Amino acid sequence: MNSPSIQFQDDTVILTPPADIPGGVVSAIPSKSHAHRLLIAAALGSGTTRLICPATSKDIEATAACLQAMGADIQRTEDGFLVHGLIAAEDSLKTRIPEKETVLPVGESGSTLRFLLPVLGALGCPAALEMQGRLPERPLSPLYEELYRHGMSLSPMGSNPFRVSGKLTAGEYVIDGGVSSQYITGLLFALPLLPQDSTLRITGRLESRPYVEITLKVLRQFGIRFELSEAEEILFSIPGGQIYRPTENVSGFSGQKPGIPPVCTVEGDWSNAAFFLAAGALLSRPVTVTGCDTASPQGDRAVITLLRDFGAKVEETPSGSSGTMDITVTGGKLRGIDIDAAHIPDLVPILSVVAACAEGTTSIRNIERLRIKESDRVETVLDMLRNLGAEAGLKQDPACGEYLSITGAPVHPGGTVSSYNDHRIAMAAAIASLRCTGPVRILQPMAVNKSYPGFYNDLASILD
Repeated sequence: MNSPSIQFQDDTVILTPPADIPGGVVSAIPSKSHAHRLLIAAALGSGTTRLICPATSKDIEATAACLQAMGADIQRTEDGFLVHGLIAAEDSLKTRIPEKETVLPVGESGSTLRFLLPVLGALGCPAALEMQGRLPERPLSPLYEELYRHGMSLSPMGSNPFRVSGKLTAGEYVIDGGVSSQYITGLLFALPLLPQDSTLRITGRLESRPYVEITLKVLRQFGIRFELSEAEEILFSIPGGQIYRPTENVSGFSGQKPGIPPVCTVEGDWSNAAFFLAAGALLSRPVTVTGCDTASPQGDRAVITLLRDFGAKVEETPSGSSGTMDITVTGGKLRGIDIDAAHIPDLVPILSVVAACAEGTTSIRNIERLRIKESDRVETVLDMLRNLGAEAGLKQDPACGEYLSITGAPVHPGGTVSSYNDHRIAMAAAIASLRCTGPVRILQPMAVNKSYPGFYNDLASILD
């Protein structure tokens, strides 16, 4: 699409927002994190589940395609998915899993890869996982070693396609909590399927804990039992032989008529809503994002607290009977703050843009895991800000290691930014154009399709 403010030329988008930006209203898209998990839980059960997910992305579609290749019957509907689970008969646990190696089109989705690797082992489903982009380079350790130790055969790390076979055995699993919460989610989905009981012990600090909380919420919705102890360290005790079944906690399940499938609704996505909420912080007129669940376990809902800390005005209004909120943000006198990114790594690109427009200096700490995202987001965030004319650098703190230091200014000259094929860098640079005096050119702008295909349409709606 082209608009007066957004022009596409080949593999570049040129953004020239008007001097007087009207603002407006944007609907939160379905949460990618929640959709992945609901699709997997529904596919691992018997019977049929209806998922309300009116918009998708490449990553969500990758998970659906992989589950289909594993034997689940997943149909697209006008408002989401109809999922017929892998379990053909609960009394015999007969499944529809292919006996021969199946190809899973993972694409660039790290969540799809890391969630499904343990599930493939639990089901004994041999597979070749075909990856794209930077995904083959991203780490799999220590999940890789734990899967191998418990009976799976795996290609060397970095192989593409990445082949797996064999069947997981129950027992004690140990994962360092500081590498990726996605390893923990994958095992939490897989271990209930094993015949015997297992434990999952998390060593060290659990980073991105809110993502694990999303997983636990979905497991409870599908009747999966586990015990969580945090006396000395995080320990999950997981009974084996379980079957995924929607429970009364699933939206729409209670009171369903016979023959009508239970309904699960994917929450609004705080990670992507953050870009437009931040846009409101940079403008003198309000931007509203509708359909946000402030009670969600999604950690990125912290964006509204952080925008208030920066000095923006944030209002929350009930959306009606849905139980969600409309979040309205209007700019104010922004000031630099100190940010701990340990549990909100996906917010760093857009928070760095707000910081670049805030008076004083902002520090963003606990950024180590940003280096293993779709791009090295420590370097690509710095590159984005510097190319737009902002002052940003990397500093060292004896207590917490390296951190981003960003000194703000009211406006910046603009310039050319590479997205590095990273959706969050592309979207952050686009929002940064709201405070640039000259055009902002973004190379590989359609990286946004990974999580937010309608991003530029929604951006145009508040610009023109």
